[in-house]
Amino acid sequence: MDQAVQQQIIKATEIIENQVDAEIHRLDNIDADELEILRRSRLANLKKQREQEDEWRRIGHGEYTEIPAEKDFFGECKKSTNVVCHFYRDSTERCKIVDKHLAILAPKHVETRFLKINAEKCPFLAERLRIVVIPTIALIKEGKTKDYIVGFDDLGGRDDFPTEMLEWRLGIAEVINYSGGAEPPMAGQGSKGNKAADLLGRRNQKIIKGGRDDSDSDLD
Repeated sequence: MDQAVQQQIIKATEIIENQVDAEIHRLDNIDADELEILRRSRLANLKKQREQEDEWRRIGHGEYTEIPAEKDFFGECKKSTNVVCHFYRDSTERCKIVDKHLAILAPKHVETRFLKINAEKCPFLAERLRIVVIPTIALIKEGKTKDYIVGFDDLGGRDDFPTEMLEWRLGIAEVINYSGGAEPPMAGQGSKGNKAADLLGRRNQKIIKGGRDDSDSDLD
């Protein structure tokens, strides 16, 4: 390793260590009043979080729900900031794979609404959103379609991808709260796994915000 790079790493490490030491010192010397303020702040944040989760569940978050009719799509999507909607067809076997994974992720990510709709029963909507390949998952944020997962190419190009792979893909699209890293779970597992890893490079760190390389689709 280049000596200059080594020196930069050492310097960065020292800065981080100093910051950690300073925080430990602050916590060690905190008085009772400050501790009580922190406790109350924490309780208030937890209460606010619980109230938000209760509101999310009231409107259908935490479940993987089918939209019964095309006319209901826009109203359902506008209830939530983050929406994941699977356009499916009964005759397409891969849609059942998507169903399985989204049913697992819905209760795990209560901050996001997970929906499905039969593409054959919503021709106007499918045309408007340019849904051609089935399955397609539309990723909607604040009333705009920000991205699409078309088929399984973004998921490693294989039918047996793990749920964590789809979770990663939703995470880098920023429609769920994702605590994992930027590296896909299947990276390094052969050429099929590397299809997902290549996604980051192909999009040049745009984190897949641009959907189909055109302007975002407004649901209004």
